[in-house]
Amino acid sequence: MSRFDRVVVVDWSANATPKLGADSIWIGRAGAGSGPPQNIATRLESMEALRTEIAAVLQAGQRMLIAFDIGFGFPRGFAGHLTGKRDALAVWDWLAARITDDARNGNNRFEVAAEINRQFPGIGPFWGRPNGRDLPDLPAKGSLRAGHGLDELRATEALCSGAHPMWKLYTTGSVGSQSLLGQAHLAALRHEFGDALSVWPMEGAEAPIVLAETYLSLIDPAVRLARGYPCKDAAQVDLLALAFNRADMGQLTAAPAPPDVLREEGWILGAGHGAHLLAMLEQTTLTPPRLRNDCFAMPQGVDWVPVDTALARLRDALHPLTAAEDVTVRQAGGRVLAQDLVARRANPPAANSAVDGYGFMQGALQGDGPYTLPLVAGRAAAGQPFGDVVPHGHAIRILTGAILPEGVDTVVLEEDCASDGARVAFDGPIKPRINTRKAGEDVGAGASFLPKGRVLTPADLALASALGVGYVQVHRRLRVGVLSTGDELLADPDATAQPHQIFDANRPMLLEIARRWGHVPVDLGHIPDDPAGIATALDEGARDCDVILTSGGASAGDEDHVSRLLREAGTLSSWRIALKPGRPLALALWQGVPVLGLPGNPVAAFVCTLIFGRPALSLMAGCGWQDPKGFMVEAAFTKSKKPGRREYLRARLDAAGRVEVFASEGSGRISGLSWAEGLVELPDEAASIRPGALVRYIPFTSFGL
Repeated sequence: MSRFDRVVVVDWSANATPKLGADSIWIGRAGAGSGPPQNIATRLESMEALRTEIAAVLQAGQRMLIAFDIGFGFPRGFAGHLTGKRDALAVWDWLAARITDDARNGNNRFEVAAEINRQFPGIGPFWGRPNGRDLPDLPAKGSLRAGHGLDELRATEALCSGAHPMWKLYTTGSVGSQSLLGQAHLAALRHEFGDALSVWPMEGAEAPIVLAETYLSLIDPAVRLARGYPCKDAAQVDLLALAFNRADMGQLTAAPAPPDVLREEGWILGAGHGAHLLAMLEQTTLTPPRLRNDCFAMPQGVDWVPVDTALARLRDALHPLTAAEDVTVRQAGGRVLAQDLVARRANPPAANSAVDGYGFMQGALQGDGPYTLPLVAGRAAAGQPFGDVVPHGHAIRILTGAILPEGVDTVVLEEDCASDGARVAFDGPIKPRINTRKAGEDVGAGASFLPKGRVLTPADLALASALGVGYVQVHRRLRVGVLSTGDELLADPDATAQPHQIFDANRPMLLEIARRWGHVPVDLGHIPDDPAGIATALDEGARDCDVILTSGGASAGDEDHVSRLLREAGTLSSWRIALKPGRPLALALWQGVPVLGLPGNPVAAFVCTLIFGRPALSLMAGCGWQDPKGFMVEAAFTKSKKPGRREYLRARLDAAGRVEVFASEGSGRISGLSWAEGLVELPDEAASIRPGALVRYIPFTSFGL
């Protein structure tokens, strides 16, 4: 069997009514056309979706494997006795002529099974039926069968731990019911598409569309570890499709059994090859690759780098650095989604009332009103559904959030009604479906509702919980190391500072910025101007962190040991940014870990961290490049600037909503950072600002602070 452009895995269902969520129909896809698992309520809907997909694949000239978790054949002797042919596909046609399966999942599988049992000696082989079904030829328990002469399991099922027999029709593991219904549907599909479709292993497997039987539990170890799926069924179809898409199909299909066995019993694709399929899935949990050694290199001849050019180069050089992990929704606040979230159930899960009032079928009203309707006994309330049908022309007392009972599609507000307990009267005309909410009008079951890369908010946790999602897959938090260097710095705030010494302001500032951005701050301490000590600290950072921020020592002076060490490692790129404050920005790798060398001046370090560190760290953390959102406001200051550099001024809004700037532009004035609530961004070109002119203001909240 050659490779496929698209792999589809279908978790089939024998439900007798439409159903979504666990134990319903799920479809997983890998390769071309892949997306989140799809949940479909009825068998007819699912077959129509597959027909549409098959037609699209054929039109595109592609190949597709569709694997169903139903038995394609029965144990040896069954097909020949039932149809006169030792051919599983003859059974498919026999079933297709007798099985009925309507648009609401209503079907006659138990009656057909009883008809089959009558054609075999003794009692059986099929068993299992709902209590109260009067089918004397279909025993309720497997232990009641005798003398039918058929094996319990097929040859392929001996390779699949926990497989249920094809004869079981009811309760957990009723693969027989799924197979009777599934084979009838697949027979119609097979005849509809003719030579473009083949069934493996009974027919060749080189047609554009190949149907195969599978067993979802082949990859159970991976499914048990999977999180972020709405239910186990969704994880199974998604992961098995991915495994099949990556697997060696030749290995999976090589001579599993003699041809006569394959023709009559079929074979489970992947049976006996669970280890190979699991190995294919291990690729999904690999740690993201390290950055290239030359990722930060600027083209030769580049001297001063405009801010926009520097940002674009930085964005192109980086990618997410953290692997994914699974957490509960309650633990997921502020975390970055590593995959799209898919709704486990709809919101609302069923049509319900939006108000307190009276519900009825709008089509029962005659004329434009007023109307009087008799009330049924009882009521419908949230959490207390009305368990009966509201007769046509009757009404029911209904409260906000209550599921609409059968026979109700419209609700009139209580304040617009008069009632004596036996009747309700209200004026008209009444529009159909007023004061009601449709099932899934907010989010439908199986819909993707939050994209990967999103930082989860409290509102997101409420939405995920309402949609039945208990676990989410998120990126591991980015570990950000912060290192200060310089003989002039004092790390101990209780120390007595000499005139030539200053306290380390950058490290506490940068550690808190990293924390507020949702990363894990790692304090790498303060190291004097000692190359060996700095190298040791960088080694520690490379071992424990995903990225390192340094302050000081990033220029080209005699004591700029950080830049010298990085240069000797062969990975330093000193970017001279056309920026005020904070021109030098050193970018490098130390043992494969990115290092951002920030200016030593606290104001310059702060501005560079916001302008360059915020988007860079966000991208490396998995939530994408974060551009700050600014807006134009009137200036409350006067300023003239020369062309050539972009300038950022510490600023805040005054009581009139105009923006004022800090009295001094000196980059040593740390008090200006506390005074400010944002930055005014002045363009690279020359500018003359007068009060009332429009300038771009970026509040610190736009930088996540």
